[in-house]
Amino acid sequence: MNRKTLVLPAVAGLLAPALVACGSTVGASSSDNAIVVGTTDQFTATQDAPAPLDPAYAYDTGAWNVLRQTLQTLMHAPRGGGEPVPDAAKSCSFKGKASETYRCTLRPGLKFADGTPVTAEDVKFSIQRVLDIDADNGTAALLSNIASIDAAGDEVVFHLSTPDATFPYKLSTPAAAIVSKKNYDGKKLREGFQVDGSGPYTMKTETDGERLTKIVFNRNPEYKGDLKLRNDEVELRSFDDAESMGNALESGDVDLMTRAMSPGQIKELSENPTEGVELTEVPGLEIRYLAFDTEDPSVKNKAVRQAMAAVVDRGQIAGQVYGATAEPLYSLIPSSIAAHTNSFYKKYGEPSRQKAEAILSGADVATPVKLKLHYTTDHYGEGTAKEFEALRDQLNATKLFDVSVEGAEWSTFRPAQKNGDYAVYGLGWFPDFPDPDNYIAPFLDEGNFLNTPYVSDVARELIPQSRRQADRSAASQAFTQMQEIVANDVPVLPLWQGKQYVAARDEITGVEWVLNSSSDLQLWELGRGGA
Repeated sequence: MNRKTLVLPAVAGLLAPALVACGSTVGASSSDNAIVVGTTDQFTATQDAPAPLDPAYAYDTGAWNVLRQTLQTLMHAPRGGGEPVPDAAKSCSFKGKASETYRCTLRPGLKFADGTPVTAEDVKFSIQRVLDIDADNGTAALLSNIASIDAAGDEVVFHLSTPDATFPYKLSTPAAAIVSKKNYDGKKLREGFQVDGSGPYTMKTETDGERLTKIVFNRNPEYKGDLKLRNDEVELRSFDDAESMGNALESGDVDLMTRAMSPGQIKELSENPTEGVELTEVPGLEIRYLAFDTEDPSVKNKAVRQAMAAVVDRGQIAGQVYGATAEPLYSLIPSSIAAHTNSFYKKYGEPSRQKAEAILSGADVATPVKLKLHYTTDHYGEGTAKEFEALRDQLNATKLFDVSVEGAEWSTFRPAQKNGDYAVYGLGWFPDFPDPDNYIAPFLDEGNFLNTPYVSDVARELIPQSRRQADRSAASQAFTQMQEIVANDVPVLPLWQGKQYVAARDEITGVEWVLNSSSDLQLWELGRGGA
């Protein structure tokens, strides 16, 4: 998933009545004992995109981190990672060896937070709803392999179009969250910020106009699932930037801060620790990349994209901009995921102007190639602007390119990117689940997250083939071939992979578990003192 914080276009004054009607609460308050978590994720609802927290639309880390606290899924990622385990389900398994039929039995006594029983029909309704709405954010693509769903008694059976060994992981994402017909229409998105489900917490929100500024999560007494809650109340507070979030942590206004801390903050806390504050590194699988509208005249010739791949110095960008928090990436699949190969390095080697010039001249491309690189100013932290300035300077130094850069708030950037307004743009990716499939299919499969015009028929044949392998290592050859396709055609240009950090007051426990490798926020792991 772009995953991804969520900021949607603002249209002043148009949505206030709609948001109130949908149940958003202004002035949510927390108790003195609440654990307060700071984030720079932004949540805004507007006339163009009024449903940022509907699981049929949400497809970003910020929104998913809200949904994971309040909605329940059949499966969930276990503490410490590994294969998904049942949550709303008592058990789930494939029927037969073909990985085409997946059967789940619900836990007894499941209820939504309002006391309404959760049934197999609710599960079917919820997942079919995502497919029927098919929002333009790419969410439905995760579940698009479902051919039909049967629900009877306490059992749900998913019939898949093709075998898919990754399907249990997909059922653990908020795209497959269980919602009630009482609160969610089967054919349209639920506007506003209210979320109702059977997850570990209920939530109340505080808004400032069209922006959600605070969420208070309270333990859901009706929750029956696999998670063990180590607190009764957590407040998630949204900050405009990393500096104000850091100041709040230092002053004691918040107990913990996660994403997106700035590289400077991480360096300072690492080298000069603040009294009473501890910095913790947790496993991370984030990647950053450039993507191309391959139908745009400026980059339609793949020689232009290949030449960029030949001269970009990933090491310089990672080292100078992000320091120890990032390392160069030469494939869409990060080095810590099985099936990774350094496909771009194998094809292009070290940054070389001479090689780039040969690629361009061999394709009769006139130089300098004029390009504008687009980035989001508020989505991934303050390092993004410096990163794109470094990219611009590297490309322009070759005299083969004439590059400018332009930043925009996510509320402008993401709709423009989906509409094909940008020839070259930068994005990040936090995996929906830690499998090589989730670094390939969202970019190359039909209905992909980027809404890209690029099509590789070979890749689209290999993706379903790779999913047949229950032993994921047996799919390595297919993923190697797909990484080579990406390196040759360059529909995207991987730049770097990052680490994750959490800073917290020293009386907060469970910090090492609060983020998993996919950047899923697990607030139930937090406690205070000896809790």
